[in-house]
Formats: sequence, structure tokens, C-alpha cells
Amino acid sequence: MKRLFRLMMIAAGSRGERFLASLRASLLGSLAQAAAYGALIGLIHELAQPDIDSTTAWTWFLAFLLLYALEALCRLGELRFQYEDWARVMSDLRLGLGEKLRAMPLRELEKRSAGDLSTLVGGNVSYASMGASHIAFLFVQAVVVPVVVVLIVLVVDWRVGLVLLATLPAALPFVRGIQRRAGTGLRATNTADGAAASRIVEYVQGLPVLRAAGQVGESSRRLDAALKHQTHVMSESQKSLTTPSIIAIAAVQLAIVAAVAVGAALVLDASLSAPLLAALAVAAVKLAEPLVTATTMIAVFELSEASLERIQEVMESEPLPVGDPEARIDRFDIAFEDVEFHYHPDDPEPVLDRISFTLPARSLTALVGPSGSGKTTISKLITRYADPDSGTVRIGGTDLCQVAPTEIYRHVAVVFQDVYLFDDTIRANIAMARPDATDDEVEAAARAANVHEFVSRLPRGYDTRVGEIGGALSGGERQRVSIARAILKDAPIVLLDEPTAALDSGSEVAVQQAIDALVAHKTVLVIAHRLSTVTGADQILVIDRGQVAERGTHTELLTAQGRYADMWAAQTGARRWRVAASGT
Repeated sequence: MKRLFRLMMIAAGSRGERFLASLRASLLGSLAQAAAYGALIGLIHELAQPDIDSTTAWTWFLAFLLLYALEALCRLGELRFQYEDWARVMSDLRLGLGEKLRAMPLRELEKRSAGDLSTLVGGNVSYASMGASHIAFLFVQAVVVPVVVVLIVLVVDWRVGLVLLATLPAALPFVRGIQRRAGTGLRATNTADGAAASRIVEYVQGLPVLRAAGQVGESSRRLDAALKHQTHVMSESQKSLTTPSIIAIAAVQLAIVAAVAVGAALVLDASLSAPLLAALAVAAVKLAEPLVTATTMIAVFELSEASLERIQEVMESEPLPVGDPEARIDRFDIAFEDVEFHYHPDDPEPVLDRISFTLPARSLTALVGPSGSGKTTISKLITRYADPDSGTVRIGGTDLCQVAPTEIYRHVAVVFQDVYLFDDTIRANIAMARPDATDDEVEAAARAANVHEFVSRLPRGYDTRVGEIGGALSGGERQRVSIARAILKDAPIVLLDEPTAALDSGSEVAVQQAIDALVAHKTVLVIAHRLSTVTGADQILVIDRGQVAERGTHTELLTAQGRYADMWAAQTGARRWRVAASGT
């Protein structure tokens, strides 16, 4: 009971007091319902007497009516919470999860798949909130009514009551078995549901690739395996509950049969009247109904608790610590000082190995180097994706560990290679950078980013919806919209993760012009794979195995004849490469 009550209160959240009031109403209503059975037994007993006392009979009848009227009023209190507050409980849980996910370090957030988070915020919240709504009140009724009815039966005839008391506990071990197996099975089901949801999201988003690889439909092995595993886990969970559920319900029904059999023997022995036995049998049946309901509800409660455990895991996650909540950034040079960073504590080698460099304010720095060398990690640490394992990252001389992430985000704009647009209008996607921006300001940013040109050709202009992940636009158009968003934000620090790498030459020119408008008079860090795009950088850092292997301007690095010169030679040589037609 303590565990279930804790579950209900956590799920109710800020509406805990209203939930408690409704729970008290449910308790009073259940007591009134059980007492009404007692009044009914008293009425039947009086009507079975040779000389009926009408005053006594009417008294029992009025008591019966009043108790049922009280129960009805109490049930209204339950319904008020169920219909007015249940949706709000779910909304509060989802909003709370949203706040936690926004504050969660990106390093932790990346460990969770989109499908898993969708299951968490969707199904898990619904199941958890059920524990503080319909099921909670049914459970109170399922516990209170049988206890009071057994006490009434003991008062009316202690022998029949003792039979009920002796036989009902036989169901308890099987009820506990249901609880244990349901808990284990439902937690496994939750995990399988999250995995299946992730594979479905992956499947839908990757359909073009799957079609090209011939992996659509039944041949999509990853999705097929996840769905089969989900089906297997659900099936095994249900099978494990079948036997204990049947035995628990049978034990309750046998208790009723035994009580009626004893009562029948007493009637034959003239120790009990037949009408009174009928009344006791009705009470015993009423006792069985909530007990059987409770047996089936245990699995649902375990589902609620399993869901709540997943929610609590997120709700208890700690945001990045902030050394000084009042710290502000007012200068925009960037410095890495002996920074070491591992993505996982058990990684044998760090991604960044005591790396140090400085990005002067209002300068353009390019990071080049092989894949996996640590370039993207550097850009992530500037946005406080995570804190270094050792060393310091500073903006304007301020240690980022002292600064709230929101303060950092105010001053940094990021343009990724893989652009994510929301399924909304072009105007709304640009205005996300500054929700209070006017239409004129949005259009000015769009013009600077070469967005206005293609938007003006669209039938609905800036009110055109871009589709899921921006799928209604081309790659170059999506990239320009994301740059317009960054221009509108007008942040003094700009991070570019090779925004032109996947574009055709025509789109690349338009995007490069948009970037030129974005980076003017900013502190800019660009991750570059095409060295030709960064020849004018103020400094180029060659990153290799988490360290700065070389630094300098394009000319200085070519003169040094080191790694950069080799990379430049390889790329310029590749431009002359051609596919030769094979002979026949």
C-alpha cells in the first residue's frame, strides 16, 4: 500500500492535494457502499422475522438509502478529479519532462533515441498518470469494501465470517506472484516498446536509403527484428500472468462457495434463517467483485510504476552545474586551455588530449583534419555540450563551467551540415531564433541569406510549410533557411560545421554568400573538409588525434610542407580525377 500510495502521489505531482481530497472521498464512498450492504442485511433480517417491526425495517431501509446517497456524492468527488484533473496531471508530467529534457546535458540527451523519448513522453506518461486517476479509486474500493463486508459478516454470523477469513488469504501468494511477474514483464515490455519505436522512426526517416538498398518491408531486418522482439516480450509477459491470475480468482470464488456451503448447513440446522443466508450470499458476491478487480488491476499498477520509474530517471537527471548563476559573457574571444575530454569514462584514449588554442574575437578560425580527430567535439564544448574532464574552456575569459548554458546559447549561433527544420512555415522556422522578431526583420534576414529568392516563387511565400525535417525543401534551401535563422539571432559567435559539404555547386555558391553575410564582424569557427573554402581564414588549426598538429594561415601551412600541405595536395589532385569508360 505504501508503494502504491507513493506511486500515486508522485504521478499526481502539483495536484497532489486535490488528489488526496478525491482519495478521501473515495475512501468515504467505499465505506458507505460497504455499510449499505450491512443495512441491506439488517433490512432482510427484519423482514424475515415472524413479527416484523415496521419502525426497525424502515430504519434499515432509510439507512440503506442514505448510505447509497452518500456514496453517490463521494463518487462525484472522484469523477471531478478524473475528468477535470487527470488530463492536467498528464500535461504537468509532460511539461515537467520537457523542462528536464531542455536542461539535460546534450551529452546525456544524445544517449536517448527519438523513439524511446517518444514512448516516454507519450505512453509512459499516460500509464503513470493512470495510477493517480481511475485505477487509484478502483483500488481503494477493491481494498475497503471487502474488509468492511467481512467485518459485517462476522457480526451477523461469526461462523460464515470465519470461513471467509480463513479462505481468502489463500489468494494472497498468487496475487504477490502476479505483482512480481507483472513488474518484471512490464519493465521488459517498456524497454522493447522504446526499441521498437526507435526502429520505426529510423525506418520512416530512412525510407529512401532502405529502398535503394532493397531493405523495404519484410526485408528491413532491423525493424523486423525489433517488432518480433517486442511481440515475444509482450507474449511472454502475458503468459507468465495467466496461471497466478486464474488461481487467485479461483481462490476468491472458492471462498464464497465455502461460505455459502457453511451457511446452508446452518440453515438446515435451523441456526440461520434462509433469507439471512441469501443476504450474506449477496454480500459475499459483492466482496468478490472488487477482489477480482484488484487481481486484474495489479498488472496495470505495475505498468504505471514501470512507466513512472522511466519518468523519474529523466526527472532526477542533473543539469550541468553552474558555478556562478549571475555570470555574464561580455567579450567573445574563445580559449581552450589544456582541455582533455572523453565521451565515455572507460575510453582508453581521450577525444581531446590536453589541447590548447585561442580564437581571437572577430576572427575566422578553421578546423581541418581527418574524421574522428576531435573537430566537432571542440565545437560542442564551446556550446557546453559537456564539461571537459580536465582543463578549461573560456569565452571572454570566463570559464564556461561558471556560466549557465542559457547564457552561452544567447551568444552563439550554430549552423550544422545536417539541417533540422520543424514541420512549420518558413517564417516560423526563421523566427525561432528571435520569436519577437517582426515580419520585416524576418524578411531582412531571409534576404541576407538568399532565402527570399526561392521563397518568392512559392505560392504561399513565407507561410509555406517545410514538411517534416524540412523535407519539402532542397538541401541548399534548407541550409539557407538555417543561416537566415542564425542571421536573425545576430549572435557574436558563429559555429559552422561544414555547411556546404553536401551541396551541389549552384547551391554552394548561394549558401556561401549567405554565410558571408552571417559571419561579418563575428568570432567564427568553421569545421572544414573542403580546404578551398577556408583559404582566407585568419588561422587554420590542423587537428589530429585530439591535438593541434599545425596552426597558421593557408600560405604559412603550405610553406611548412606538413600535414596541411599533404591534405591540400590530395584534394587539388582529386579534382583532376575522372571516371574512365571501360572498354568492351
